[in-house]
Amino acid sequence: MAETTAPPRRRRLRRQPMTRVDTAWLRMERATNPMMITAVLVFTERMSVDALRRLVDERFLAYARFRQKAVDAATGATWIEDAHFDLDWHVRRAALPGAGRDSSALEDKRALESFTGELASTPLDPGKPRWQFHLIEDYAGGSALVARIHHCYADGIALVQVLLSLTDTERHPQPTETLTQAWLKADGAGVERRVGAVARYRKLGGQVIDRGMAMYRDPTLANMLAREGGEIARELLYALSLSDDPPSLLRGELGVSKRVAWAEPLCLDEVKAVGRAFDCTVNDVLMAAAAGALRGYMRERGADPDGMTLRATVPVNLRPLEHAKKLGNHFGLVFLDLPVGEANPARRLERVASCMRELKGSRQAIVAFGLLAALGMAPQAAQGIALDLFSRKASAVATNVPGPQQPLYLAGCALREMMFWVPQTGSIGVGLSILSYNDRVHFGLVADARLVPDPDAVIAHFRREFDALLYLAMMGDWSQALDAEAADAMLG
Repeated sequence: MAETTAPPRRRRLRRQPMTRVDTAWLRMERATNPMMITAVLVFTERMSVDALRRLVDERFLAYARFRQKAVDAATGATWIEDAHFDLDWHVRRAALPGAGRDSSALEDKRALESFTGELASTPLDPGKPRWQFHLIEDYAGGSALVARIHHCYADGIALVQVLLSLTDTERHPQPTETLTQAWLKADGAGVERRVGAVARYRKLGGQVIDRGMAMYRDPTLANMLAREGGEIARELLYALSLSDDPPSLLRGELGVSKRVAWAEPLCLDEVKAVGRAFDCTVNDVLMAAAAGALRGYMRERGADPDGMTLRATVPVNLRPLEHAKKLGNHFGLVFLDLPVGEANPARRLERVASCMRELKGSRQAIVAFGLLAALGMAPQAAQGIALDLFSRKASAVATNVPGPQQPLYLAGCALREMMFWVPQTGSIGVGLSILSYNDRVHFGLVADARLVPDPDAVIAHFRREFDALLYLAMMGDWSQALDAEAADAMLG
């Protein structure tokens, strides 16, 4: 009798359950708003795709999660190893149509913006780990990298840190060098003071989950919460009772194409000087300039924004940054007023700063975190209703991340510029992004092509608005402050 051998046993792929909040972001995916975080990194030297692949294999894939794909089912979402993982598919060489030796720096920038917009419009393959790097080896005398990572892997704070983990503080680092000093810095105690200690916010989040789910089953629960008058109840009711954002050219039916643009960076010291002059934060100054840019763009398009206030949802970190390397989504959302109807730049800044101060003392962020967790285990129909409900209350998503204030290198190439955008949700079609790096501030915009077909026009207004604030800060007396156009004219 011939001997028979048992077939080789197939290796059992590891599965891990996905957290409720990560599941919520996975299920928010829509054709009109892919749930990707998109980043652009520009280098002064040319980088080869082989060098990038080696670096990604060594450092990026040290996070085991990036070898796993997200699998959703009625019973819940799970992480599972990709048995056919192919690094060459995830790290790809790209070329920019129209860019080359005979093109100008502006033409190269426009080509990179267009390419980034196309990638931001294209969903990642759900059959593979949802991330990709696209390297343009020859860009503006150096190279450029466009990275896309699905939001279900982690929030923007964590993913920016993951990208920074690919960099070094020297062009030719010693093998023992660590990146500790280059990572994003923040006061962990400050985070806990803002949203409560870690144990406390988890406890509060659990209460919100329970109440949020109960509200789906019984809408009359809102009356009971109102009678309770507790802090969580008030914040939950406030979030649910916010009026929809007013109609404007920044809201409307979304398409499937995105447009991307970014401004020439600002000097961080100048931004800080404006903040000191107006007794407000760097973040206040930048968001006021962004609100002014939207106002200028709306007027340029023939709209009348006078008296109008729009909202932006702003992510708020809910953990000390040293924990961001653990991936996952650990942030809440707050609603920030953007006073686009205010013509006076100084008054606009005062209003933004006042709203920011109120938000810092509120529990909006922790309530939003709990609601996201509730959405992650809610029925699909309830998720869609809740997503539409909250996305109607804002016209934009705005992020501001303080990056490392020192030069960084990736695969031996100096990192010159860095920008990223988080995805918009539901019916929101505009994303504003501010990131500081190496003593400069980068501002970028991603928008639905139907709403903002020419994002460079918004970008141009951002610089004018900041220059107006800088002029007023130097003037010292802004009681009779000029609008941005008049200040721009005086500055020449």
